[in-house]
Amino acid sequence: MMKSQLHTAVCDLLGCDYPIVLAGMGGVARSELVAAVTEAGGYGFLGMVREPPERIRAEIDKVRARTPRSFGVNLIPAATESALLESEFAACIEARIAAVTLFWDLRPELVRRLRGEGILVVCQIGSAEEGEQAQEAGANLLVAQGREAGGHVRGREPLRKLLPEILAATDLPLLAAGGLADGRDLAEVLSMGAQGAMFGTAFLATEESFAHDYHKRRVIEASPGETLLTEAFHINWPPGAPVRVLANSVTRGERGDPFCEGRGKTQIGDEEGRPIYLFSTDSPLRTTTGDLEAMALYGGEGVSRIRAIVPAAERLHSILAEAESALARGGAARGRDGWSAEPSSPVCFAAEADDEYMGYVAPGGNADR
Repeated sequence: MMKSQLHTAVCDLLGCDYPIVLAGMGGVARSELVAAVTEAGGYGFLGMVREPPERIRAEIDKVRARTPRSFGVNLIPAATESALLESEFAACIEARIAAVTLFWDLRPELVRRLRGEGILVVCQIGSAEEGEQAQEAGANLLVAQGREAGGHVRGREPLRKLLPEILAATDLPLLAAGGLADGRDLAEVLSMGAQGAMFGTAFLATEESFAHDYHKRRVIEASPGETLLTEAFHINWPPGAPVRVLANSVTRGERGDPFCEGRGKTQIGDEEGRPIYLFSTDSPLRTTTGDLEAMALYGGEGVSRIRAIVPAAERLHSILAEAESALARGGAARGRDGWSAEPSSPVCFAAEADDEYMGYVAPGGNADR
């Protein structure tokens, strides 16, 4: 395969053709989607948050049956009970997985353990300080997550502000994440010095995604400004963990106060025999039944630019072609093993709407103000 003009040092580090990385979305990024993205030349992470080791091993085997290319696993220690976390790590090590992404809290001992097993460690961060800590702990690669991101949001700053701060504070290769939807976004972050981009919502709305069709439809029908940050969906996660979702009856305050006494007792769905409760962080998957509208419908700020459900490979190659065209028009030049040039098109990272939810916002007021 001819090397793309977008090929960066991150591609060599991960063993992929293009600097387009699939976010390890819990439940959504399973073997079918990871294999499709990886086989198309990108890099995929299985979303194995709070999954039993048997499922992790099975999903890894399924990807390997579909493609010989390298891929990784996403784990979140802060949201996982310690015994289960240990079994998840053991499953990844036993399977000799190529890379593991860690998110939310930084535990240097876990980074060292994975590195000692020859596993690449990717740390998703939300500030320059976290980037410095991850570098000191021994991470191989950083992901800068801006507040525009769908799902759980670590960053409190817009991506365009966050990227140069982390680039100035660290020496590690850096991927950008948060509200990215198309090739213009990829060209933008490469022009700013990132070596690639991590996409979530864009791949959620694909045929291979394990998200429920209802969630996919809500994504492609979304209007600009329809996402917001809220802590209303918080069961199963540490406190103070805002999520970006599409507006629904919960965000409109029609389902009551998510923090009242006895919250988490109202079952609204089922996921293969596991109950789904109102205000849970669970998003609806193919196998989910129940009141899907009231579940966490994750989506980044770029959601309104995703207008169709297509095969993952088609979406990846569309992003790639659009980015190559944008960079060619802008005359970008390489720098720090990535790209450094003035952006070739207007940045897409500005907040698209006020992020309010019936008073339920991150501590200290609106997280996007």
